[in-house]
Amino acid sequence: MMQKAILSTADIGRCDCYAIEHGVAGTVLMENAGRAVAKAICQRWAPRPTLILCGPGNNGGDGYVVARYLRDQGWPVTLASLVEPKALKDDALWAYQQWSGDTRLASRARTEDQALIVDAMFGAGLTRPLDGPAADLVRASNTADAIRVAIDLPSGLSGDMSALEGPVFHADLSVTFHRCKPAHFLQPGADLCGEVVLADIGIPNGWQAEITPVAYWNVSETWRQRLPCSGADTHKHQRGRLAVFSGPAGSTGAARLAAMAGLRTGAGLVTVVSPKNAMAENAEHLTAIMLREAEVQAGDDLSALRATSAVMGPAYGTGLTTRDQVLAALGGDTKMVLDADALSSFEGHKDALFAALRAEDVLTPHFGEFRRLFPGIALGPENKIEIVREAAEKAGCVVLLKGADTVIAAPGQTPVVNTHASPVLATAGSGDVLAGLIAGLIAQGVDSFTAACAGAWIHGDAGWRFGQGLVAEDLPGSVAETLRRLEASARRAEVYERLANRV
Repeated sequence: MMQKAILSTADIGRCDCYAIEHGVAGTVLMENAGRAVAKAICQRWAPRPTLILCGPGNNGGDGYVVARYLRDQGWPVTLASLVEPKALKDDALWAYQQWSGDTRLASRARTEDQALIVDAMFGAGLTRPLDGPAADLVRASNTADAIRVAIDLPSGLSGDMSALEGPVFHADLSVTFHRCKPAHFLQPGADLCGEVVLADIGIPNGWQAEITPVAYWNVSETWRQRLPCSGADTHKHQRGRLAVFSGPAGSTGAARLAAMAGLRTGAGLVTVVSPKNAMAENAEHLTAIMLREAEVQAGDDLSALRATSAVMGPAYGTGLTTRDQVLAALGGDTKMVLDADALSSFEGHKDALFAALRAEDVLTPHFGEFRRLFPGIALGPENKIEIVREAAEKAGCVVLLKGADTVIAAPGQTPVVNTHASPVLATAGSGDVLAGLIAGLIAQGVDSFTAACAGAWIHGDAGWRFGQGLVAEDLPGSVAETLRRLEASARRAEVYERLANRV
């Protein structure tokens, strides 16, 4: 199973130390890093006037290596240092000594004369806001008519996404090493990094035994073979039952979007549970999805429907009645996906919800709903990964905080960050589809954490496949193509594995 680890800044440093302790010289790591940056630049752009801004540490040392490789490829390179180069130490001093070109002090650097600027000032090594000449260079670089490339991370940005005030280098490309850091995935850091290239610099295996990732990047290879797969003798009763609770008349569309998403995902029997005053409205729009009038208690409806999973909250209405129905539903055996109004209704009443939630339930808030349900956490200084991890521990279930950098966490699990999402998903009803996708997978026996990770990726992929002009009604149809491709790739992987085992 493939997992792409996201490491803290401190743990990346520990990986470097591990490599050195196991016979890889620091100068070799620096040479490999600089060569990788130069290669990434040469693959994207033709030679042009280039300014490399070098800082006082190893990030600056990487910059000297980049300068050497670019010059050898015929690039006109100007190198500027924040410190007197002879004051550098250890590997950075070694890198400077390999550079035979001129080096000027940063105070004499002219960004306006350059077509490409390489930021090798601080990378992830800075724990305070930029000031002085470094801040001036960043401001000048950001306004220059030039391509901007960052080594490791844009200077001024914290690798762990703790808040820093002051200017930040705005990169078009960031080349980082060994493993990515939270800032490469979380907003606003991801936008400041531009395109991210991850380079192998020769850190040997074995570091995994000493370091626990802060998160994993959500890639389909991690979970695609755990998705439900149809066999020749599969029938609808083997594919689970999904119930989606509808809001009142005039607020029924969200439930139908979630229900259709669950049906497209493969749930065998999907039912919209509707209040009496919305029955006609729902019946007018439903065909393959069944319809049932709601009883007094939500728990009774789920019991009668024998639902494996259920969605409650989209356009459901807020207040005491919703709270009571959510708590009743949580008292049964059905795994619940709670969204929108089912979450906002517990503002000021979170303890009652947390006491009723089970490990296999899923909460899917956007940030506003998250703040209402976890006010103390949302106002904290931690990055989004830590915020969602803490929320999952408090709620005792899976928590998915939506966004361009969706984070999924569950008690005892390493969080997952999903960035496979198109901006076209920022449209009304998109979140309702996501809730239905997750519940549809749960209905078919996928564990809730995996279903949340897979649902977020599939939702994003459906958005990418459709492209501009997407509205929420388009998503379920686009999901079908994504699932077809995932199933085909999983079957290919199984064939390759069997062939490999024969060798």
